[in-house]
Amino acid sequence: MDKYIGKMLDGRYEIIELIGSGGMANVYKAKCHRLNRMVAVKILKSDMAENEEIRRRFRDESRAVAQLSHANIVSVYDVSSSGDTEYIVMELIDGITLKQYMERRGQMDWRESLHFIIQIMRALEHAHSRGIIHRDIKPQNIMVLRDGSVKVADFGIACLQNNAQTLTQDALGSVHYISPEQARGEHIDARSDIYSAGVVLYEMLTGRLPFEGDTAVSVAIQHLSSVPLAPSEIREDVPKGLELICMKAMCADINKRYASATAMLEDLESFRKNPDIDMEYIREELKEKENTEATRYISKKELSEAVRNKKEKEKDELAAEKQEKTGIAGTKDEKKRMAIIIGAFAGALLLIFLIFTLIFNGFGGGGDSSGHKVPDIRGMTVEEAEKLEGIKGIFTIEVVGTKENSKYNDGEIISQDPSEGTLRKNNLTIQVYVCAKVEKSYMPTVLNMSESDAKSILNNMSLGLNIQVQDKPSDTVAKGLVVATSPAAGAEIRQGNTVIIYISSGREIKPVTVPNFVGMTEEKANLEAQKLGLVVGASSSEYSDKPAGTVIRQSISATTEAKTGDNIYFTISLGPNNTMVDVPDVIGKSLNAAKSELEAAGFTVAVQWQGQEGANEIVIGCNPDGSAEKGSTITITVTSKDAQTEPDQPGHTNG
Repeated sequence: MDKYIGKMLDGRYEIIELIGSGGMANVYKAKCHRLNRMVAVKILKSDMAENEEIRRRFRDESRAVAQLSHANIVSVYDVSSSGDTEYIVMELIDGITLKQYMERRGQMDWRESLHFIIQIMRALEHAHSRGIIHRDIKPQNIMVLRDGSVKVADFGIACLQNNAQTLTQDALGSVHYISPEQARGEHIDARSDIYSAGVVLYEMLTGRLPFEGDTAVSVAIQHLSSVPLAPSEIREDVPKGLELICMKAMCADINKRYASATAMLEDLESFRKNPDIDMEYIREELKEKENTEATRYISKKELSEAVRNKKEKEKDELAAEKQEKTGIAGTKDEKKRMAIIIGAFAGALLLIFLIFTLIFNGFGGGGDSSGHKVPDIRGMTVEEAEKLEGIKGIFTIEVVGTKENSKYNDGEIISQDPSEGTLRKNNLTIQVYVCAKVEKSYMPTVLNMSESDAKSILNNMSLGLNIQVQDKPSDTVAKGLVVATSPAAGAEIRQGNTVIIYISSGREIKPVTVPNFVGMTEEKANLEAQKLGLVVGASSSEYSDKPAGTVIRQSISATTEAKTGDNIYFTISLGPNNTMVDVPDVIGKSLNAAKSELEAAGFTVAVQWQGQEGANEIVIGCNPDGSAEKGSTITITVTSKDAQTEPDQPGHTNG
């Protein structure tokens, strides 16, 4: 059993279950008992934690990422260590990775790809503006939520993994997305993330990676020296403008890529507003900067010709090698004569075979005088059945249709007419139905899209769906955008199914009597408020004698009349503060006596003079007084009895 399951970290985070694992760390579902909420805890693996440098950088990078606050980035709540355990506390995401989404969804519509890449670039724009580079952008590090939004994860650990990982088979998952400069081990900047985002976009648009290979090294070499096919060469429906944006992001030359995530976002937004926009200037920019043939577009035709020429060259070299070994020149005339001889010989053999077959079948070799008995060919493919003794040369198999059948594999015969054992003399045709497994399709995520975009994605699935549109009020989704679907995203759909798209009609305003939330847990209060149509704002917390995680104050008083859409804020109890201690009364005592007494009580002492420093010091002020957290700093104001009897001096304040 995992040693962390059931363990409490820092008396606050209870580890419940393992939900993910990577090369550097494991991710657990956990409960924060202080704020009574579920979180994700990423714990550095023990073999990594043995390296003090990795531990230090893990903490430093995580603290830097904790400063990021963006709707498309997984939030980091806390960075801490418990004994030998280094861990990060993050928001718990209810969703799947973009990689899982692509595998379940199958071929994605370009509008979906655009919807996702815009959010990814917004996340990168925010991070880059704060000097943080992700270094490992890939679908496995991008989470897709149920509402269609995405969140980029693993900012803090990405750079550690890059430094700890070599280009081995273990790195194959990431190496498909690394930039050429990363593959060379050179200095990287924000443009490296842009390259990786371009690869993710390419994969969404085409359903395949730009470069494939058996080893991480072979893939990395292709990033350095090869140019992928343009997306429209793989899928004709990819718009030219979006293709150009993708190819510019994936430029091998870092100086030809987008200079920033903001620049790429601007082109994506322009394309989103007008998919027919002329973006040929991107191609012209790339052409103007081309210095080698290695970075130009390669069409399928050019690629085929190159392969054909290579094969011809290899064939010529093989012939030359054979001539050198045998001494046979192999002129064109000799080759022609040899071809005629071989052809005639093969024709003669075929004729003999046909005559033999006709004689054999015509004179009793293929059945008796009463007719031919139909064999059982169910469970075979048509090709297998045609080679079967009793079928070959006697019956003709005609496929009249396909049906889905769970008992048979794809392509196998599931029924036949005439049936097994029937005698046939004249009509020697067997009609069959073949099993055709229906490829499963799943409802795509179209939430927060416009009605037209959602319909386009569904229509492009070629399932003949009956698409219906209904209005539905929403407090969270803007008017005119998809707020829900039936069936929900991820559900299986089939040919001709009815799909209902619910379009947000905006917020429905109605009166609400605010209940008393005080004493409820934060989670319950949030749910109850949302049920009433209230918008719960960011909560604050403070120490109190109430149980930790419960509401102790609400911004709108109970029984007050409010309306749906109004904001309400809760103050959450942190529980009793057991670290507060009384501050000793040191007013009127000497400086040394006051310091000794305060330090003995567990405080740090700061001294502030009033008036001129001198002998016979006396404490005249203490801040804070009453009680304070143990270990905190107490500032005492001190004056000299001698100074109190002297005239005021410039630059000093006397009490």
